[in-house]
Amino acid sequence: MAAATIPRMTIEDRLYLIRFKADKESHLVIKDPQVCLDCETKPCTTFCPAHVYEWEDNRITVSYEGCVECGACRIGCPPGNISWRYPRGGFGVSYKYG
Repeated sequence: MAAATIPRMTIEDRLYLIRFKADKESHLVIKDPQVCLDCETKPCTTFCPAHVYEWEDNRITVSYEGCVECGACRIGCPPGNISWRYPRGGFGVSYKYG
């Protein structure tokens, strides 16, 4: 008997299954925006699977409402300019299917 083939899901498909309850205050904080301006590679825009960090009009924006709480930004920012903590109780992500 042939094994069943499980369709591969893209990261976007998986992110769709997550539900968010956003707080009014961010649990992600840029410590010093000038450090971001001076950063040449701007890895924050690529290491976050939820695309929380974006550059708009020569400044970094943080869309914390869509954070999946993976913690990649804690280690992915070379100068350590991102302060990360879990959202307050009752807020954050809720995984629909495991």
